[in-house]
Amino acid sequence: MAEPEMFEKVMSLAKRRGLVWPSFDIYGGTAGFFDYGPMGAQIKVNIEDIWRRYYVIGEGFELIQCPHIAPEQVFQASGHLSHFSDLLVECQKCNEPFRADHLIKDKVENADGLPAAEIDALIEKHGVKCPNCGGKFSKAVPFNLMFRTNIGPGGRRPGYLRPETAQGMFVNFMTLYRFCRERLPFGVVQIGSVYRNEISPRQGMLRLREFNQAEAEVFIHPDEKSHRNFPAVADDKLHLVPAHGKEGDYTIKEAMKKGLIKSEIVAYYVALTARYLLEVGIDPARLRFRQHGDDEMAHYASDCWDAEANTSFGWIELVGVADRTDFDLSEHAKHSGKEMQAFIRFEEPKVEKVTKVVSKPNILGPLFKKDAKAVKEALEALDGEKISKHQKGKKAPIKVKVGDKELEVPADGYDIVEREEKVSGKRVTPHVIEPSYGIDRIIYTLIEHAFFETKKENEPYLVLRLRPGVSPIKAGVFPLMAKDGLSEMAWDINEALKAGGLRTYFDESGTVGKRYARMDEIGTPWCVTVDYESKTDGKATIRDRDSTEQVRVEIARIPDTICELIGGKAFKDLLKN
Repeated sequence: MAEPEMFEKVMSLAKRRGLVWPSFDIYGGTAGFFDYGPMGAQIKVNIEDIWRRYYVIGEGFELIQCPHIAPEQVFQASGHLSHFSDLLVECQKCNEPFRADHLIKDKVENADGLPAAEIDALIEKHGVKCPNCGGKFSKAVPFNLMFRTNIGPGGRRPGYLRPETAQGMFVNFMTLYRFCRERLPFGVVQIGSVYRNEISPRQGMLRLREFNQAEAEVFIHPDEKSHRNFPAVADDKLHLVPAHGKEGDYTIKEAMKKGLIKSEIVAYYVALTARYLLEVGIDPARLRFRQHGDDEMAHYASDCWDAEANTSFGWIELVGVADRTDFDLSEHAKHSGKEMQAFIRFEEPKVEKVTKVVSKPNILGPLFKKDAKAVKEALEALDGEKISKHQKGKKAPIKVKVGDKELEVPADGYDIVEREEKVSGKRVTPHVIEPSYGIDRIIYTLIEHAFFETKKENEPYLVLRLRPGVSPIKAGVFPLMAKDGLSEMAWDINEALKAGGLRTYFDESGTVGKRYARMDEIGTPWCVTVDYESKTDGKATIRDRDSTEQVRVEIARIPDTICELIGGKAFKDLLKN
């Protein structure tokens, strides 16, 4: 159940303190778009850097960057043009559009997996009316979420803004495979903006029309069942909501043993996702992993686990860990006519019976003329065994892709032959495991989970208990008074911290209490204050945000001390010195 009061408090703080605010506000705003302010943009950079540490450094995956616009053929192959839709209803009185499943999400579980007729029946059964004017709704109809555009003048080549970063990694598979020395497994990652033309984005940062994803595509051998780093996560305990099985807390190895997670590789990335989310500040008591049921599985997936967090909007998806099988590479191979396979070498060459498609140049030459060579290559790259099984001994025309054209080779233009060959390996279409992170949802959730409201002098006092690695400012630096040389001493400390690579905030305006309050509201974990005593004892006061305890530290030691605290040293340990 949504808690609008908490959401309003969080967003009020976010706007006031420069975390996020609605885009295009001077023109009345446009739903589904938010700007990151100075503090929010830094939080975003920080959590993306931590993600890169996990996947680029920790997993050794390759980082690439692809265009945000792609030609129509990419999304025909991926299935987005035919499958990427939500059900829309319109109020028959005020004409306001609504996403149909959202109107009944409090009535049934997993409403987003229901067909249109069932949603219509539920809206009618529960008497759901337009929340704006009380009017009745039209029948639910599919609405494709893709943003369409044109590439070049005249609209002759349609294109679309990407709805995920994944397709850029799939279409580059062969280039990446060669770059990774033609070995499986290997991983590729991409972080960037994606675009979905949401019907009715009414949940702040949780449902945007332009948002940010961090995605990894892990290309594996189709027969691969294990992950070499699985033992490192086997004892991690997570709260699981399996599609078939009992909800509860399980270690990863228990979940595997009970058959709740069938793939060790999927299990590994579920555990890695949990570690990342906990590090950036998601509350472990409000985190679970829910498996997709058969009725909500994406068209490309055989299994999917969502990392969900409990927020003021209820449980929301932050990350999806999906087994995409060989769907994407197979479809792009079929639509492009290009090879999308890995070559697995045998230890020793083998003599095997192979089924090949052999072209007939005397037929293809006169028929396809300048395209004959390309048709021959596309034809002979096909899987002869698969075609033979499909045709069941009755030859039929075969369609092949040559550039942007789809050409049909007649039955008399080729033969299917079986022969013995000495082979050094075999070609396989890799499967893909995909951890896909919604950066904006993670940012909103960690802000809400870090949000604490207390009382100070009978007035509300707000604190963001952000993790130090995520906090936009690592230390506030204050002179007690902006005179008598205190500002100069504080400024020298500020410069020393910056020289150590830390982002700081120097503030000499207002009372120290008000300066602490400003820092607490943006999540700054520590503040350093220079006072008159500092001039005689050479020490300054470090204040801890969460406990509000204070300790005096030698000024020369302050940069190292702050770095130690960021690295995990407990503040209470400073009090013992």
